Amino acid sequence: MYITCLDLEGVLVPEIWIAFAQASGIPELKRTTRDEPDYEKLMRWRLAILKEHKLGLKEIQETIAKIDPIPGAKEFLDELRSITQVIIISDTFTQFASPLMQKLGWPTIFCNSLEVAESGEITGFKMRIAESKLATVKALQSIGYETIASGDSYNDLGMIKASKAGFLFKSTDRIKADNPHLPAYETYEELMAAIKQAMAD
Repeated sequence: MYITCLDLEGVLVPEIWIAFAQASGIPELKRTTRDEPDYEKLMRWRLAILKEHKLGLKEIQETIAKIDPIPGAKEFLDELRSITQVIIISDTFTQFASPLMQKLGWPTIFCNSLEVAESGEITGFKMRIAESKLATVKALQSIGYETIASGDSYNDLGMIKASKAGFLFKSTDRIKADNPHLPAYETYEELMAAIKQAMAD
């Protein structure tokens, strides 16, 4: 029994914060988990920038509404879901994810939640569980599933390394160089073939 666990941003959809950095004209917000391994530190830094510029949930959601999946992502996900169970495990937030899930055909996603004031200011965030990607993979394994995992960032490495098969996808040169033992792919065709091979082994 297999479950494939996928990251969201950078794997199936463009990075939300990079899109918002471009839309808002605030280049500092381009920093992502590809650059900063400590997600909570990254989020606290982002919220401080939003507060400084008086930007809130509404402005970010307006940007998200214009984001489309990476070309080929929905077709890849549709094919993958026809052969195995799939869960998207993301450090994004429910308030960001829904429009993107609609465009991807409503796959299952496990993510976190934002704390939002009536004014729309994002005042904080609530992580579902510490090290959520690794913890989720271990929980799935504890109930009898073999996991296959793929992602692009530092915060994906735990679930990738803990799975029966794990793959980097559209990752950075640095992450690939630091993890030369992990297979790394750039196209959905390559990733699909690797997942199918892992399920056959």
